[in-house]
Amino acid sequence: MSYTLTLQDIAPVTHDTYQLTFNRPEGFEFEAGQATELTLQKEGWKDESRPFTMTSRPNDKHLEFVIKSYPNHDGVTEQIPTLGMTDQVKVADPFGAITDHGPGVFIAGGAGITPFISILRKQQEEGATGSRLIFANKTDKDIILQEMWQSMAGLETTFVVSDQDDTSHVKGKLDKAMLSQMVDDREQPFYICGPGGMVDDVRSALKEMGVAEDRIYTEDGW
Repeated sequence: MSYTLTLQDIAPVTHDTYQLTFNRPEGFEFEAGQATELTLQKEGWKDESRPFTMTSRPNDKHLEFVIKSYPNHDGVTEQIPTLGMTDQVKVADPFGAITDHGPGVFIAGGAGITPFISILRKQQEEGATGSRLIFANKTDKDIILQEMWQSMAGLETTFVVSDQDDTSHVKGKLDKAMLSQMVDDREQPFYICGPGGMVDDVRSALKEMGVAEDRIYTEDGW
């Protein structure tokens, strides 16, 4: 089933990432962490659908998305900054393997943070504590919603920056050695989302560290 959404607000989150707020149509239900196929209702783009994660909570009255724009890709995300109030998009029924399995370790790379926005907002609303966010980016300016993460009660945050020497955060590449220093409890849920290579590397590192496969949640459901 498809639903038509009307844009109510668009605001920059970082230099290349935007928060879009839409009305929530009746009957559109989703779990925290799930995504939908979104299609711009603009001439020349009505046949180009792409998956994006809802970043609002399941009980919010509006629908929100945080979308990174890739100008060099000549695709749907390049159009995001050009959207204006009352522009419309169509979305399909939600899907996705990353949903809330309780407090745990959330490991994100870049725009892969988006499913965790809804899940961690939901956990905070419910008063759940004990989660940890490990968020890897190239530079400080790429960190999406840094202040929000740091203000969340009961959430431990670690930002890892790979390509900026003067960062005030952890400098380096997120690998097994770094994860081993950050994680003691190997029995809790581990959520991973980011570029494919990063997800594969982190999943392998966690398994080598003794984390059971059924405690690891990624978008492909492995």
